[in-house]
Amino acid sequence: MFGYIVVNQPELRIREWEMYHSYYCGLCRILKKKYGRVGQVTLSYDMTFILMLLSGLYDPETVCGKSRCIMHPEKKHEYRCNELTEYVADMNVLLTEYKCLDDWKDDRKRLRLLMARMLGRRTGESRRRYSRKLEQIAAAMEKLSQAEEQGVTDLDYMAGCFGQVMAQIVICREDEWKDNLYRFGFYLGKFVYLLDAYEDLEEDIEKGRYNPLKERYKEPDFEQSCLDILTMMMSACCREFEQLPILDNVEILRNILYSGVWSRYKAVRDRNEVS
Repeated sequence: MFGYIVVNQPELRIREWEMYHSYYCGLCRILKKKYGRVGQVTLSYDMTFILMLLSGLYDPETVCGKSRCIMHPEKKHEYRCNELTEYVADMNVLLTEYKCLDDWKDDRKRLRLLMARMLGRRTGESRRRYSRKLEQIAAAMEKLSQAEEQGVTDLDYMAGCFGQVMAQIVICREDEWKDNLYRFGFYLGKFVYLLDAYEDLEEDIEKGRYNPLKERYKEPDFEQSCLDILTMMMSACCREFEQLPILDNVEILRNILYSGVWSRYKAVRDRNEVS
């Protein structure tokens, strides 16, 4: 469930894009440092957004620099790292491990199982550090898995399970912003789960896999209904976002929430219409 929380790059100024990319590079740098090359493979734009959100909220001391990498060896790129980069890197790897195990369970993809095992050998310290958080994440993922096995089609319940996962990831401190961040992450997670189901629907039907949208697919107002539900989830998410005292890079974050996620939705919808 990655790749939905992205920027609408054409709508960003050059400096804004460079700033966004510097956080992306910083996260990549820490993933490599803590988890090696396999950690770098888990890098996602979704978690870059979480990093920028938390950095904007807590304004930690940030280290800036420039370096080359294997993906862009021709020139040095600016990077930014702070204490929250390490936290987000840990969450990124742990969530990817869960996703790989889920893919193995669904499609028996051996490469995904291998990836999960490789990540699992590197996450012992993170599991100990975030043991309580991981217990709650694991409980939500287990509820989601059981409901999928039972063929539950209650969209609110299914999306809510993943919403609980994202809420735990967004909360990094026990402070006055915890409740806002929980609700923000909850609705963001619901949006991601539902958009993921929307994108995979036709393939899931073809392969006989579970998808909570199957029963609604043949309804005449299916497309509008999906858009309405996604809009409600993102509206609730944005409402919580606007209550957070974020000043740094707020326009980049708004670009993602008000435009980027919808450009991703449009790309999925257009592809489905063609197919």
